[in-house]
Amino acid sequence: MGSLLRAAVFAVALFLLATSGEAFFDLFNIFRPRSESDYFQNAFDGSQEQLLPQQQIEQEEQGAAPATATGLTKVPPLGPPSKAAQDTIVLPVDDSAGPTGSWTIVSENSGVSAMHLVVMRHGKAVMFDTSTTGRSLMRLPMENCRADPRAKEGTMDCWAHAVEFDYSTGALRSLKIVTDTWCSSGAFDADGNLVQTGGYFEGEKAVRHLGACDTCDWREYPNSFAEGRWYATQQVLPDGRFIVFGGRRAFSYEFVPQPGQTNGQAVQFQLLRDTTDDVENNLYPFVNLLPDGNLFVFANDRSVIFDHRTGKVVRELPKLAGGGRNYPASAMSALLPLDLRNLSAGADPEPEVIICGGALKTAFRLGENNTFQPTLRDCARISLAKIDAQWAVEAMPVGRVMGDMLILPTGDLLMLSGAAKGCSGWGFARQPILSPILYSPRQPEGSRFRPLAASTIARMYHSTSAVLPDATVLVAGGNTNAAYNFSGVDFPTEVRVERFSPPYLSQELAGNRPVIDMASVPADGMRYGAKFTFRFHTPAAAVVEADVKVTMYAPPFTTHGYSMNQRLLILPVTGFAEQGQMYELTVDAPRKPELAPAGYYLVYVVAKDVPSTAAWVKIQ
Repeated sequence: MGSLLRAAVFAVALFLLATSGEAFFDLFNIFRPRSESDYFQNAFDGSQEQLLPQQQIEQEEQGAAPATATGLTKVPPLGPPSKAAQDTIVLPVDDSAGPTGSWTIVSENSGVSAMHLVVMRHGKAVMFDTSTTGRSLMRLPMENCRADPRAKEGTMDCWAHAVEFDYSTGALRSLKIVTDTWCSSGAFDADGNLVQTGGYFEGEKAVRHLGACDTCDWREYPNSFAEGRWYATQQVLPDGRFIVFGGRRAFSYEFVPQPGQTNGQAVQFQLLRDTTDDVENNLYPFVNLLPDGNLFVFANDRSVIFDHRTGKVVRELPKLAGGGRNYPASAMSALLPLDLRNLSAGADPEPEVIICGGALKTAFRLGENNTFQPTLRDCARISLAKIDAQWAVEAMPVGRVMGDMLILPTGDLLMLSGAAKGCSGWGFARQPILSPILYSPRQPEGSRFRPLAASTIARMYHSTSAVLPDATVLVAGGNTNAAYNFSGVDFPTEVRVERFSPPYLSQELAGNRPVIDMASVPADGMRYGAKFTFRFHTPAAAVVEADVKVTMYAPPFTTHGYSMNQRLLILPVTGFAEQGQMYELTVDAPRKPELAPAGYYLVYVVAKDVPSTAAWVKIQ
């Protein structure tokens, strides 16, 4: 680069600094890989030597389990809570507004801390983290260990890094992952199998498949992608394929190849290059499939409508000012429920995206010096059907980073976990937020947020959550350390698993909870555009058609505060008939896969805002 051009670039950078107030960054460094050690920077107390995980494992986990142990091992003793661990946020609740929900502990030890979480259609959840953190609390069978590619030749890793978790009983089954799934992505295929992508080191180009059965284990294809996909986002498409966007210094996208095949090259995606900064702030981009088949893609503070069929950007959307929204700034985001009721023939619902919280773009850099900035408090929505759409912004009760945002069966949203200061990264956040917030998108502005009953467990970096078929919420994980540490750290590795029961399941409201007659649910599932009929009953009092709605929910893949492929549809009720103690209910299935890609969904009956336990239904 010539001296005049370099001077001009620096002049522009200084001008931007002066006018934006944002931190100056090295323009010539933002496209270069950052050291792996960046992500260990604050993983330990400043008085401790900052070693990489593999160098610490033996000392940190000494006494956790003998080398010959198999299966689940005991949780090491916890040390006294640090000052930082006791600095939590609990929001006041308004009991006069009704029940506030309740928490129970499902399991004291999940064996593996749930960095990634999915709910499978056979009644189990799958939790997994990364082999980078070394020992977990669950051993593989001795004859089924994995070769450790980062250790001396012949070294075997006999610790499980994935488990199948029975959320009804707490039972565990170890799963064997060969390639590293650190900060990876995933989605379900049309048959309800997990297709999981990317990760770290030997896993960065991998595609993995996991079936929904009690004996299934991972099938792995390590060299599937042209570029590494570490911190990428995976989205299912209407034709059943998957597209994967981004990853660390991967300013591109790829379609997931068939098992055993390898992509020759990736497709460059300018938005990702344009939105990276000195700490990236555009990893795990938010991606949503829209009713017209296009994709909404959001990275850092900018977004586009993208046609994956032509590879063209259809429209650029207004910038969402205020800070960064993607990893490590890590806001929460979802596609708001798609209401298919009262549409004219052939019309699509108007899609609307919500993004809440995040961090200032300087948060990671300041966090490297143990300075933790307040997180963003704004919550923004944009209606993507409007050509001149603008972000409509309101304020949450508290700023939040790396929280989860789940769509409940009622169509309300639940915001939970995360922190009020800092950003994502090992040791980069403070002030855990223990209070979930219910967000009601159909309420008028000013009355949409409602704090609920608080947990007693801090869920910081690498925690996850998921909506279960019984309409409760499974909450797991949390590890802001570079290994499984249970003492001597601000936030010990979290292996307890909780269940949150939202207010609609309180004793006052759930006495007349609808019950689906599972035998009446058609075994061959739904067909696009066809009628779908089944029965339900209410145990205590009669209901009328106006009291009832039917929702179908796509179970997401959740990691790092983002639930990929999450969507909820509200179906038109076209038939309602009382049959003795039962009601026969007919709904119109979504008319095309752009609305609901083929696969298994959780179908709920919601009567007077109380959801049933769901039926698993396949749409095809």
